[in-house]
Amino acid sequence: MRTIRIGSGAGYSGDRIEPAVELAEKGDIQYLVFECLGERTVALAQQARMKNPELGYDRLLEERLRAVLPICAAKGIKIVTNMGAANPEGAAKKAAEIARSLGFSSLKIAAIVGDDVLDACKEVDFPIMEFDGTIKQLGNRLLSANAYLGAEPMTDALRGGADIVITGRASDPALFLAPMIHAFGWSMDDWNLLGQGTVAGHLLECAGQITGGYFADPGCKDIPDLARLGFPIGEVGEDGSLIVTKVAGSGGAVTAQTCKEQLLYEVHDPTQYLQPDVVADFSQVRVEEIGPDRVHVSGGRGSKRTGTLKVSIGYLDGFIGEGQISYAGPGALARGKLALEIVRQRLKLTGVATSELRFDLIGVDSLHGERVSAHAAEPYEVRVRVTGRTENLREAVRIGNEVETLYTNGPAAGGGAWKSARDVVAVASVLLPRELASPQVLFFGSVA
Repeated sequence: MRTIRIGSGAGYSGDRIEPAVELAEKGDIQYLVFECLGERTVALAQQARMKNPELGYDRLLEERLRAVLPICAAKGIKIVTNMGAANPEGAAKKAAEIARSLGFSSLKIAAIVGDDVLDACKEVDFPIMEFDGTIKQLGNRLLSANAYLGAEPMTDALRGGADIVITGRASDPALFLAPMIHAFGWSMDDWNLLGQGTVAGHLLECAGQITGGYFADPGCKDIPDLARLGFPIGEVGEDGSLIVTKVAGSGGAVTAQTCKEQLLYEVHDPTQYLQPDVVADFSQVRVEEIGPDRVHVSGGRGSKRTGTLKVSIGYLDGFIGEGQISYAGPGALARGKLALEIVRQRLKLTGVATSELRFDLIGVDSLHGERVSAHAAEPYEVRVRVTGRTENLREAVRIGNEVETLYTNGPAAGGGAWKSARDVVAVASVLLPRELASPQVLFFGSVA
């Protein structure tokens, strides 16, 4: 049975770069996938592109490509990534420039465009999925609308000879599914193969999470050498079966447990994992350790895709003002509580207008609240944090200022004060009829 090896080079925008280099050097892979785009990431990228039309793609695009491109070009490894973010065409042009500067003038680079559906969303008043309301009610606060594209346009790019495929918003598993469809010639309506391929893509999409990152818990789930965590390799067969592994000697571990945790990651209904290419069914998936750092995964299924695409919309949702300050030594907890009470009263006295306010002691009650933490042992040090949501930047600034004044107007021995005020880019979702998104493949050569 024919197989391909796909390396997962990143699980989010700011991920480590050296594990991807290790995959290219030692992983015997044919494809290297960089999954770098979150829902809020693309909205922020759209905001950046509004300020500079040449930008809007992933800030680490150049650093990643310069690190891996010499190895990938020498070995014929194809790169697939969503680092195009809000500007796939600009990212492809930048990639061509990088390839040219490195002496790889024959590389073919493809940009997948068409995920930007802002105009289509403005024409129809689609309901928002997460809360009561519609797109039109957001008015001029609406920043972006990006549809989750599937594997088909990326597959077309690979079939067209692309060495590097750069897309914007796409389903995370689809980044991995496209090489499988291309390599094995799968039909776009073979739902069970697409379902099994989606299982593989879902397991690989978060990179280090399946090799022990976001998993380790000392004394309960011990993982070796996390500082040198190796990223996963998927050995995929033409029947859709998968073996998850990693580079021999790299840090981390691939076990049945790491794979099962990742399988459940962000899945609401395992019988209906809605993707743009297929409705995948994870309920019959089998996971079996077949050797050290080798886990066999099979049993994924699928059914016909839906008639809609999920669209991630980004919108301005007010401002956040924040201030922090630390207290340590005997009585630190009491001084921290006094500091919070002072700021609480000051915000009322000075009339700071907020729609939400939080008063936290980091390390005491900031995660689980006062009720859960009421009987915890008193800490030696605490950090005060006050945050509030406002309608304008001026009010947000005043919150941090009040925390900073605790230096000389609050309890003894406060230190390390910090403050910020920023706008809030929020994300929500709508469902768009599939025919309103028109993805296209644009090819670029690295020759000037």
